[in-house]
Formats: sequence, C-alpha cells, structure tokens
Amino acid sequence: MIPKHVTLVEVGPRDGLQNEKAPVDAATKIELVHLLQAAGLREIEVTSYVSPKWVPQMADNAQVMRGVQRLPGVRYSVLTPNLKGFEAAIADPAIRPDEIVVFGAASEAFSQRNINCSIAESIERFRPVVEAAHANAIKVRCAVSVALGCPYQGEVTPDEVERVVRLMKDIGVDHCGIADTIGVGTPKRAQAALERALKHFPIDQVSGHFHDTYGQALGNIYACLEMGIHTFDASVAGLGGCPYAKGATGNVGTEDVLFMLNGLGIETGIDIDKLIDAAAFISNALGRKPVSRSGNALLAKRAAKAEAAPA
Repeated sequence: MIPKHVTLVEVGPRDGLQNEKAPVDAATKIELVHLLQAAGLREIEVTSYVSPKWVPQMADNAQVMRGVQRLPGVRYSVLTPNLKGFEAAIADPAIRPDEIVVFGAASEAFSQRNINCSIAESIERFRPVVEAAHANAIKVRCAVSVALGCPYQGEVTPDEVERVVRLMKDIGVDHCGIADTIGVGTPKRAQAALERALKHFPIDQVSGHFHDTYGQALGNIYACLEMGIHTFDASVAGLGGCPYAKGATGNVGTEDVLFMLNGLGIETGIDIDKLIDAAAFISNALGRKPVSRSGNALLAKRAAKAEAAPA
C-alpha cells in the first residue's frame, strides 16, 4: 500500500556538492541549507568530515555547521567514514550533528577499489564509530552503496546486499539506506534489494537512494512506494553527477521526486515553490541550469509568468 506521507532526506549540500570541481564557498553552502529548511525539508545531510586531501570541497565542514541557523524539528546529518572523522564532528558541542552517516559497499570489487579494503574490514572500521555515536546519543544511518550494480563487478545480487545489511545491523546501525550508486537499477531489482533490508530493519528505518543515470530513479521510487517504503534521499537541482558515467546525471532531483509525490497526493511538508527557490539559488551559484527536469520546467514557467506580467 502506498504511504500517505513520505520523508525526503536532502543530500544536495553534502553528496551533491562534494563532486563539484570548482570550490563552493561556505556562505553559499550555508544559505543553501537555510533555503532547504525554509522549504520544509526536515532531514538535511549538511557536510562530510573526511580528509580534505581526498575531498577538498568538504574542508570547510566545521565552518558550515557553525554557520547553519538550526531550526527545531530538523535533523542535521554529516558523513563520518571513520573514528577520526566522527571525533572531528563532535569536537565542538555547539555544532555536533544529530545523525551521522557511514557507508559500505555491496560489492567486494567496489570496496577494494574505493576504500582499499574488504567489506568485512570496512564494517570493522565502522564498529567503533557506531559505538561512539550511540555513547553520544547520536543516531547512525548507513548507506549500502552499489546495491543494484557495480562499475567493476557488474551485477550485484540481493544476497550480496543482504550480507552487508546484516553486517550493518550487527554493529548497531539504526537506519539502513539502499543506494543505487550508478543508477543502473530497475523497479523489480530495486524491490528485491529493499526486501532484503526489510528482513533486518523495520520499515520506518529503511530508505532508498536512487541515481537517475539511466532515467530509472522515479520508477524505482514508485516501486518502493508500492512496498510501503516512505523515506528517500534526493538532491536539490539534481546536484551530483555520476562519477562512473562521465557526463551523466547522478542523484535524483528533489523537485522531480516532490512533483511526483504531489501528483500522487502524498504529503511531504515541502513547499515546491520554495524548493525551486533553493534550486535556482544553487544553480545560479554554480553557473548552470538544474539537472532536474521539474526544476527546469518550473523555473521556465516562473520566468514566462514574470515576463507576461504588466510592468
């Protein structure tokens, strides 16, 4: 049964911007978060506590967290791939996150190529992070990446997905996200992967993260809605390309998901006009149009309306 309410987790400020080659200043990132929460988003992934050597775009993580004017009822999350990152994230109690994110691959090939260790070794790296987070009353969300296909291995089976889900559950992760990192998944395969997560986590703590590389993201989200899944990641203006398919789109656009959900009569608490303001802001800052189709269509409609208005 399709849910009546859906929660969208906005990942644009972190997952979307981290792949931008040109530096995006902290003030722009902070304003983007402010516009997103003004639009009604209540789950926002703000930044990463990772080595600036590997992800220079996120070197201003503490500055961004310090600059965000937090609203009650909004959960602010950060990526902390290891204990060092977690310790940096909580070093200043005034800017500590409400939630942290860790990620593990469903493919051994991807794990070795991406973080130079096996899946089992990566999980052991996360164990002290999860323990430290819980000791500080911070929720832990995991992402199981390349769950529907791997750029090195090819097909990824539901059994491989479930193995990582189970390992994440064993170390105490609170929420499990299933991620189609390269966007090759189709609806039936998306359902098969999410079904494995539901064997180990309650439906309230399972989410989908779909890339639109091959135009399948909305179809995959709808297929998951049919299962009762009601939490999905999305990225304003479609920020974030697919690093494994040069020139291809990456994260599904928040506006595209919201437009579909509105059409289905599903409540989100998000104002699409204010969301478009956020999409226009960050797109202007980056000097390009949004990747999301709904974003482009609604901005064009807005421009035409302004042009037709009497002076």
